[in-house]
Amino acid sequence: MPSDVEYSPVGEGLGMRDFWIYVWLRRAALIAAHVTGLGLTIVISVLSRPGTSLFSWHPLCMSVAYCLCMTEGILLFSAEGTIFCLKSRKNKVRFHWLCQALALVAAAVGLGFILASKVVSELPHLVSWHSLMGCCTLAASLLQAGCGTCLVFHKQLRLSSSPARLKLYHDTCGLVVYLLATGTIMLAMVSDWFQATVKGAAWWLMAVLPLFPALVAMNQITNAYLPRKKISS
Repeated sequence: MPSDVEYSPVGEGLGMRDFWIYVWLRRAALIAAHVTGLGLTIVISVLSRPGTSLFSWHPLCMSVAYCLCMTEGILLFSAEGTIFCLKSRKNKVRFHWLCQALALVAAAVGLGFILASKVVSELPHLVSWHSLMGCCTLAASLLQAGCGTCLVFHKQLRLSSSPARLKLYHDTCGLVVYLLATGTIMLAMVSDWFQATVKGAAWWLMAVLPLFPALVAMNQITNAYLPRKKISS
């Protein structure tokens, strides 16, 4: 059944995009999102002191997976450009796959370490909102990886949906996964470990920082798929 809505391609979101001030603000926000993702990864990695315990590897792996790899994999397709020397869409897609594959590997390793830590310490599993949302994020990440595979191999799989429709589903689901990851990271900030490590104004800053890359990614994806005009069915 043909769609009655035409979606704008990436880079054709809002009309305000034509104003240079707005463009520069968006570019500044994109750079800030890159810096925030990398900064969160470094800070969390330092605070966790990897190697001091089994648990210490969990924050490191998860921050690398979602604050760094997944963030870069999404911002790679920003209409404002990318910090990487990638011009063709084919190369961007390949790098996107690399980032998401590394994110899944790092997340799986982080999951293994927290499970091992719980077993060794004889502590119960899934007793906090952070752990519950973390499980949802991991499950959604696997489903999203499957969706991306269907998009790349849609011809071989002989899927009925068009590539454009599959891309819309893939990008939308990816945004949901990233928002789940952001919520999981923010819930980690209220854990006993993090509150004992970071206090005062620094804690408040760390608690809200994950929202910024999420807002940039959400703006990027929604602008790419804002309905532009009706077409006859």
